[in-house]
Amino acid sequence: MTEAAAITHQARSNLAFALPILPKERRADAKVFYAFCRVVDDLADDLNVPLAEREEGLAAWEEGLHHGFADPDPLQRQVMSMVERCGIPPDLMSAVVDGCRTDLRPQRFGTWDDLSKYTWKVACSVGLVAMRVFGAEDPATERYAVALGHALQLTNILRDVDEDLANGGRIYLPLADLQRFQYTERDLVGRVHDGRFMALMAYEAGRADAFYAEARESLPRGDRRAMLAAEVMRDIYGRLLQKMKADGFRVFDKRYRVSKARKLAIFSKHLFKARMRGE
Repeated sequence: MTEAAAITHQARSNLAFALPILPKERRADAKVFYAFCRVVDDLADDLNVPLAEREEGLAAWEEGLHHGFADPDPLQRQVMSMVERCGIPPDLMSAVVDGCRTDLRPQRFGTWDDLSKYTWKVACSVGLVAMRVFGAEDPATERYAVALGHALQLTNILRDVDEDLANGGRIYLPLADLQRFQYTERDLVGRVHDGRFMALMAYEAGRADAFYAEARESLPRGDRRAMLAAEVMRDIYGRLLQKMKADGFRVFDKRYRVSKARKLAIFSKHLFKARMRGE
């Protein structure tokens, strides 16, 4: 088993779950890209590793992606091969690294415009790489990838409010939106779950819903088969968002998940539809 395959096999993420729906010839590269994302994200988030060492590790990835690795490890060799084979611009790969670098030092985001620059790096750039790895050919699919990236990352932010607070006091909800509903950082840190909080979360969920709708409406017909794994992700995360909304966003005392049975049903639905369409 390759390094990338081993990392993907051990993962329990929704993206790793969706990859088997890809055509066989695309799965190996998809696993390499997933492993790359997992490694750089874990490097940024591992509080047991000194900050300077994490910064150095991310800088080494960025340097290697642009100029080659002096002494590449097995995963780095696989990544560079995948980048060349799929024609991926190095700037898109380094954008993923730069997004992870943002998480080295928890910060605040004043407005959605500020936050969207972060979600573009950590999620939309991932989608723009993934569409190339998956074999999408229509340039219009870029709009789909960007919209879906914002939707998925916003869903993650809403689900992980409590976890992010516990992990270095991270707050990703735009401060201007807190102010809109007269809810403060102090309220958030104190895990105050009241009408103001639910209104704030519903507002952010509405923004995510709009991005899900944009993604659903903008996927070109010719790339539907290539983007099946992304469509499985859209369905799973859309379901996750609906669960939070229906339950009043009780994110301080529970972690929302989509059951494996539900995921399998979503996976099967998309595979069946693709086969019925002859894709």
